[in-house]
Amino acid sequence: MLLSLSLCPVSSVYSSSCQLQEPFSLNGIYKQGDIVLGGLFETHYTSIFPKSFFTSKPQQPICQDFDIQGFRYSQTMLFAIDEINRSDSLLPNVTLGYRLHDNCVSLGVAFRAAFSLASGKEVMFDQAASCRGTPVVGIVGDSRSTNTIAISSVLGLFKMPMVSYFATCSCLSDRQRFPSFFRTIPSDAFQVRAMLQILKRFGWTWIGLLVSDDDYGLNVARSFQSELAQSGEGCLAYLEVLPWGNNPGELQRIVGIMKKSTSRVVIVFAHENHMLNLLGEVVRQNVTGLQWMASEAWTATTVLQIPSYMPFLAGTLGIAIRRGEIPGLRDFLLRIRPDNDTLSSKDNNIVQQFWEETFQCRFPPSPPKWTDEGGRLCTGQENLATVKTEFLDVSNLRPEYNVYKAVYAMAHALHDMLKCVPGSGPFVGQTCASLQRLEPWQLVYYLDRINFTTSFGDQVSFDENGDALPIYDVMNWLWLPDGSTFVQNVGVVKETAAKGLPPRSVCSESCPPGTRMARRKNEPDCCFDCIPCSEGEISNMTDSTECLSCPEDFWSSPQRDVCVPQMIEFLSYDDPLGMSLTTASLIGTLNCAIVLGIFTHHRTTPVVRANNSELSFLILLSLKLCFLCSLLFIGQPRLWTCQLRHAAFGISFVLCVSCILVKTMVVLAVFKASKPVGGSSLKWFGAVQQRGTVVFLTLIQAAICTTWLVSSSPAPHKNTQYHNDRIVVECVVGSRVGFGVLLGYIGLLAILSFLLAFLARNLPDNFNEAKFITFSMLVFCAVWIAFIPAYINSPGKSADAVEVFAILASSFGLLWALFGPKCFIILLRPERNTKKAIMGRGVPK
Repeated sequence: MLLSLSLCPVSSVYSSSCQLQEPFSLNGIYKQGDIVLGGLFETHYTSIFPKSFFTSKPQQPICQDFDIQGFRYSQTMLFAIDEINRSDSLLPNVTLGYRLHDNCVSLGVAFRAAFSLASGKEVMFDQAASCRGTPVVGIVGDSRSTNTIAISSVLGLFKMPMVSYFATCSCLSDRQRFPSFFRTIPSDAFQVRAMLQILKRFGWTWIGLLVSDDDYGLNVARSFQSELAQSGEGCLAYLEVLPWGNNPGELQRIVGIMKKSTSRVVIVFAHENHMLNLLGEVVRQNVTGLQWMASEAWTATTVLQIPSYMPFLAGTLGIAIRRGEIPGLRDFLLRIRPDNDTLSSKDNNIVQQFWEETFQCRFPPSPPKWTDEGGRLCTGQENLATVKTEFLDVSNLRPEYNVYKAVYAMAHALHDMLKCVPGSGPFVGQTCASLQRLEPWQLVYYLDRINFTTSFGDQVSFDENGDALPIYDVMNWLWLPDGSTFVQNVGVVKETAAKGLPPRSVCSESCPPGTRMARRKNEPDCCFDCIPCSEGEISNMTDSTECLSCPEDFWSSPQRDVCVPQMIEFLSYDDPLGMSLTTASLIGTLNCAIVLGIFTHHRTTPVVRANNSELSFLILLSLKLCFLCSLLFIGQPRLWTCQLRHAAFGISFVLCVSCILVKTMVVLAVFKASKPVGGSSLKWFGAVQQRGTVVFLTLIQAAICTTWLVSSSPAPHKNTQYHNDRIVVECVVGSRVGFGVLLGYIGLLAILSFLLAFLARNLPDNFNEAKFITFSMLVFCAVWIAFIPAYINSPGKSADAVEVFAILASSFGLLWALFGPKCFIILLRPERNTKKAIMGRGVPK
């Protein structure tokens, strides 16, 4: 049912107020305070929705059959709030207010009432307050699981705390669906276990199960079947769902099954009205001799403990809500008066309805038919103490005690919240909640952590699912000889919050997963030590006698309880080191491209044409390949990258160094040719000879690489020697001789180039390129001499990083040393880029 809470424009009639678009009259009791708590209670048994309720102008649902017990629950909440307000130790200087609504045993009414509480919206508001009502900070209720599931699933989205005193569905323990739900009544999961304990105690293994047709009953049915199957202690003779309302045909069928079954034990998880309808049919068919077991929903119901039912229900065993004592409650109930307008709404005065039900009178204006038939009018001065009513019987407070604990739970949470010291609070920035800006989710935080003891001696706290400490009374219905009924408490079933309180007598605690048992010599078998599994071994069971080795490519977790895949390590593009080297490689490639562009644009100038410009362009191309081949060392090694990386590296560098060597030889030849006796030397260093020399020297390296790849090719290898928990994927060189010859050949050419350039460094030329070649080869040789020991002592991906660094460092050294001076003249000293300046004549000053 979709219920609107939107506001409409202000009408002329209510010129100074706002009005709900669809007014919805709710039975309620109100009182203002510094902090307002909400409550949802069942003060009527039934509700009737007129046919026009679902039309465009719906009428209000009619709540009928006043529930005295439900009204007492609500008054218990008022008593607890009054008691807290008078306390000097709990919430001093803070006044609690309340807003209570009747759910009329209707999901639609309960849903609307809950959101009226959460939003603070009433029919009329003060316009000066921006049409805002006073929302409650938390809700005590609802009494039914179905209502609670629907309401809490939505209120949970806003972290509005809801503390139920009677909703027992185990599904409400799901903290994902109901993050702000709490309850002071144990979950049905514990009630089911308590029932099974009773069955086991008496040896009952053949059982019938009846449940109500709602979330409460259906969830219990699933839980009971599961727990019974796991225990192996019994079987279900039948499982039947009791219908809502008086359905004679279905009830006749169900009771017929009970009568024919050989099972003599019947467990009923249902509500009071279900039992009334069921017992009517049981009496009609005269089904006797059954052992009834009652859930908490009807164990303490006095309406069933009457002479007409006791021949069938005598001896009933039931799980009952924990009984408690609330001193002062009866005196508080005696002070109730119908003329206290601060308690109830004037349109639906619950106190007046209670008064009319109790004294069988009507407040004016009463229906004419009532007075015509002799009905008397209420004066409001009637004395409650003179009436015999179960309302004033406080000897067996069970749901009322849960209500009392729910209110005190919220009060203690608020008290703890207001004690917070700014600067050491639990919220963001170590802040505290404040009374003026209190958010419901802040109250949820403190409700999770409350722990107090009631005046009756019961501990109140919530577990991680919002459930209270499980505690039930076991009741037995006795039919006395005088025809009266006495419900006797015959036991208690409970669990405590603190673990380890019961004494333990063991020689050794169980060994957890990740360890193995090692028996102690000369001691009993129950005495042993727990030895942690070694690295690479696990145990995933408690009290394991041995540890199991992890399979290949797996390693033990830190807890040694599961094998996890080993991490794969290599020099990757995502690694900061890999990213840095990749960036440097791309920058070097870009520099080569820029220099190549400058030389291409100025290819007719003397500086570019000097000493064979073709070789200069070839050197730039080979340097670009050197920068790019370093990328083959980054990324997960594959067979083709392992084979290509060293071949590309070796050939690229030989191409570059052979060009430099030829350039150096040309410089020497030119100088020698300038002497009278050396004119014939240039004929051996023409353009064709230069190209041929470069190609020949490069082919030698290509042959070395081919022989290496064919004979013993590099390949990827998973190395587990460096780290136990990681696999280092690296390229093994295959033949160390081949790798050494490749590097040695490059070194030979580099040293030869360095020596020739060193000899030509002082030649009398204004632009002597030999000086720059000498410096570039000095840098080149220094880098690769330092590379050898660093490479040998670097494991795993560090070796690849060292090799890439050597490639990049030597490439940058060659690029800047050889082409930096030329680019400087071309771009910044164009006056020196002339033939005269190159030849040393007319150099500008």
